[in-house]
Amino acid sequence: MAHSKVIIIDYGSQVTQLIARRVREAGVYSEIHACNVTASEVAAMAPSAIILSGGPASVGEADAPTLDKGFLELGVPVLGICYGMQLLAQNLGGELAQSLTREYGPADLTLKAPCALWDGLDSSKASRVWMSHGDKVKTPPPGFA
Repeated sequence: MAHSKVIIIDYGSQVTQLIARRVREAGVYSEIHACNVTASEVAAMAPSAIILSGGPASVGEADAPTLDKGFLELGVPVLGICYGMQLLAQNLGGELAQSLTREYGPADLTLKAPCALWDGLDSSKASRVWMSHGDKVKTPPPGFA
C-alpha cells in the first residue's frame, strides 16, 4: 500500500520506539500516540492498522489505562502486544489471570497458524522473543486461539 499508516497506541512499553522502528523498516509509515488518544482522533488519521503496545500496568488495576472500544470499530486490523493483547482479550470476552510470578526475560514463540504478520518467519521452529508482564490470557476470546 503506497499510503499505509500504522498508529501505535503507547501504554508505556519500554519498546514502543522499537516497535515503530520495525514498522518503518518494513516500509510502512507509523506514528506513536499516548493511550489517551480517542478512537475518533485516530479515525481522523486514517490508519491502515493499529498496534496497542505493552506497558507496566495490570489490566485489572482500578487506575490502569483502558481501551477505547472505538478502535475495534474502525475497520482496520488491531494488533495487541503484551498489555495491548490483554486489553483486547478482556474487551472481546476473554478471561485474564495474574501470573504467579512476574515474567521478565526471554521466551519462545511457536507459530500455530499462518498469518501475514508471520511472513518471513520460520514456522518450523520457535522464535526467541522477550516478555515482561504479570498477567496472562487464561481463556482467549471467542474466535481466538
